[in-house]
Amino acid sequence: MRALQLRNRQVCLAEVPTPEPPPGEALVRVRLAGICHTDLELARGYMGFAGTLGHEFVGEVAALPAAARPSAGLAVGQRVVGEINASCQQCAACRAGLGRHCPRRTVLGILARDGAFADYLTLPLGNLWPVPPEIPDAAAVFVEPLAAALEILEQVAVRPTERVVVLGDGKLGQLVARVLHLVGAEVLVVGRHPAKLALLEAAGIAARLDPPAERADIVVECTGRAAGLAQAMRLVRPRGTLVLKSTVAVDPQAGAAPLDLAPLVVDEITVVGSRCGPFGPALRLLAEHRLDVTPLISAEYRLVEGVAAFAHAGQRGTLKVLLRP
Repeated sequence: MRALQLRNRQVCLAEVPTPEPPPGEALVRVRLAGICHTDLELARGYMGFAGTLGHEFVGEVAALPAAARPSAGLAVGQRVVGEINASCQQCAACRAGLGRHCPRRTVLGILARDGAFADYLTLPLGNLWPVPPEIPDAAAVFVEPLAAALEILEQVAVRPTERVVVLGDGKLGQLVARVLHLVGAEVLVVGRHPAKLALLEAAGIAARLDPPAERADIVVECTGRAAGLAQAMRLVRPRGTLVLKSTVAVDPQAGAAPLDLAPLVVDEITVVGSRCGPFGPALRLLAEHRLDVTPLISAEYRLVEGVAAFAHAGQRGTLKVLLRP
């Protein structure tokens, strides 16, 4: 099969064997996949990953273990999306329902598991979620990042009276702002791209280039920049909440200035790390058409044009670039 791979920090199209699903896993034919900021960071050396990239996808079941057919709720030909963390199901974290924190986990297209920028992938049956017919592929491909945005609501009690600042107008920042806007919070997005900010304003969400003078109850850091935490700390009020959504590795050779964490103590700030999230609510939002993700699509490429698609995704001002095998 074809796969867009990262080899020696270079993105290339390769011919590789079609994966053989291990016990308990399904073979999934990829219908559509999305390039995210994490993929771009992987290509720059983040996590030291090598192999097939990609973790945002919608596909269809191509093969199931024979024993799974009566009980898994899945069928060959069924459209699915997939949670990206494949856990061992045996350790203390897994027994506590924290499979995404399993120390032996693999992560689709990120850690020790080939990803979705390919004709086929494999994932455990328990990771797969059927896609309702009301959701087109171009929306279903957003389920994973939308779930990550919804995770904030699982971790923080966001009330309609809260003033929330979202730092970053990129793909994740756009989804986070839309989710928080749905619960009635007073949301302001601070970004660097007028065209992206205009998309938010069209959705009824306040957006601006400069940070506000007034500090917020909740600040969500989605910039993907090492300086994002320092900026977020300046914007959150005493006893407020700071939610960190970016996973940016700081290059020690870059000479980054040391970060003063004293304000977190002095102002008694609650800091929340936030990563993957619930697929069920994300699918429900999309099936009920309560959130429109299509304005976030910048371009679509065939998988064989993957190198060009990756270059496009890295250009300033680009939102979601899709790959179609």
